[in-house]
Amino acid sequence: MAFTVSVDFQKKFDVKCPYDRVFDVLSNVPESVSHFPKVDTLVDLGGNRYRWEMEKVGIDRFFVQTIYACKYTSNREKGWVKWTPIRGEGNGLVEGKWTITALDETRTRIELSTSGELTVGLPSLSKIILGPIVTREFNGMVDTYVANLVKTFTKLGKSKKK
Repeated sequence: MAFTVSVDFQKKFDVKCPYDRVFDVLSNVPESVSHFPKVDTLVDLGGNRYRWEMEKVGIDRFFVQTIYACKYTSNREKGWVKWTPIRGEGNGLVEGKWTITALDETRTRIELSTSGELTVGLPSLSKIILGPIVTREFNGMVDTYVANLVKTFTKLGKSKKK
């Protein structure tokens, strides 16, 4: 019998990069996702809908692969990028939002809020052991994602806009 693991992540950080450049990266799903670790494939489903297929984690026949899809919307004037789950695509449901705020002409505040549920096709007794590992892995990947984005925004903030 499978079990479900819930994850929740919030982070707020400032970058030395103009608002428009930050918004352009975060609202461009393939560009933003290119910063996320362990993505095996990002499938364009059309209509600003994408399926994430993560790398398999585990050994032999005991592995977990997270697959989920989201519909993405954004509003430059209001400073947000949102994603909502698409049911029936994979074993996860993920939703979230980037909130982007200009602090001045060269600095931007970014807030990330995301949550999700992953159905793991292993015996429910393994939830006691695997649940915390899945949660830790998710949090670690999101931390790496944010760190990778900060590096990109720092470079963009130093370069002249073309």
